[in-house]
Amino acid sequence: MSTVITGLDEQTAARFARMVLENVAREYPNHITHMLNGDTDAMAPRKLHPTFYGSYDWHSSVHSHWLLVRILRLFPLAGVAPEIRSLLERHLTSEKLAAERAYFEQPHRATFERPYGLAWLLQLAAELHEWRAAEAMHWHAVLASLEELAKARFAEWLPKLTHPVRSGEHSQTAFALGMTLDCARITGDRQLASLVESRSRDFYLPDINAPLAYEPCGHDFLSPALAEADLMRRVLPQKDFVIWLTRFMPQIPVDDTDWLRPVVSRDQSDGKLAHLDGLNLSRAWMCESIAGALPENDARRDAMLATAAAHTKAGLAAISERLYAGSHWLPSFAVYLLTRRGMK
Repeated sequence: MSTVITGLDEQTAARFARMVLENVAREYPNHITHMLNGDTDAMAPRKLHPTFYGSYDWHSSVHSHWLLVRILRLFPLAGVAPEIRSLLERHLTSEKLAAERAYFEQPHRATFERPYGLAWLLQLAAELHEWRAAEAMHWHAVLASLEELAKARFAEWLPKLTHPVRSGEHSQTAFALGMTLDCARITGDRQLASLVESRSRDFYLPDINAPLAYEPCGHDFLSPALAEADLMRRVLPQKDFVIWLTRFMPQIPVDDTDWLRPVVSRDQSDGKLAHLDGLNLSRAWMCESIAGALPENDARRDAMLATAAAHTKAGLAAISERLYAGSHWLPSFAVYLLTRRGMK
């Protein structure tokens, strides 16, 4: 088994895994983004998506499956491991994943889950590819056709995209490109990696003076500015990134660790307002990743790391089994953060 540096203890991992195990098999409530081509397309979620039908929506189900794979990889002997294996064996089958791919191939569905859900699908594929255990290799093999489709969708879309999408929600390009680039590098897809790197430079290299004071919007779970910097630290050599970051985010302090404060959701049962809890978690991993890409003597590191710590504390405290608006997706963000997935 590959060695993975983790800040996630087994007890917390089991808690998150059990939340996800319950949710990925929970079909309703379900938020379907579904293009109907005719009357026969009006079907229940489990008929439309035999693998990724639970956890409220398709993308949340995908990154919930990623969480289960990651926890099983890190804690293969944990008490919850047999339950995880059993669910993955039921969900990650050739027949079910062929049906998932067939859904994408129907007319008028070229934009389905682009880019956010596709990026998480590639993160799932990358996790299975990197983990060389026999069971992981089997699951990766049955996922391969859907992975191929997701990569092809990015390859078709990115050359035609004239401007980046700078939202703080699912349509954001910077976050998706970061995950896609990680997958391309892990799986050895040089063509896709080159395309993502090139388009990232086209979209973001000229940017200066990020309007961080205008963040967040009320429904954000991703920071447009921090996600952009988190992408560019993947793309640029360290020397170039240091210069770019100074131009792009000149407001990062060198002597103030109380810089960017966590946000608070006033109604965690509201699916959109609960996005702010996820924003704390994604800000945390982005700030830590950006700090890690800077030289050790860079004076901005302290502020970035202090910000990451404060947002980690706030984000983890917001995760509750009682509130489905958050529990169906926040554990994935927490595990991504605590296991430092995507960080150098």
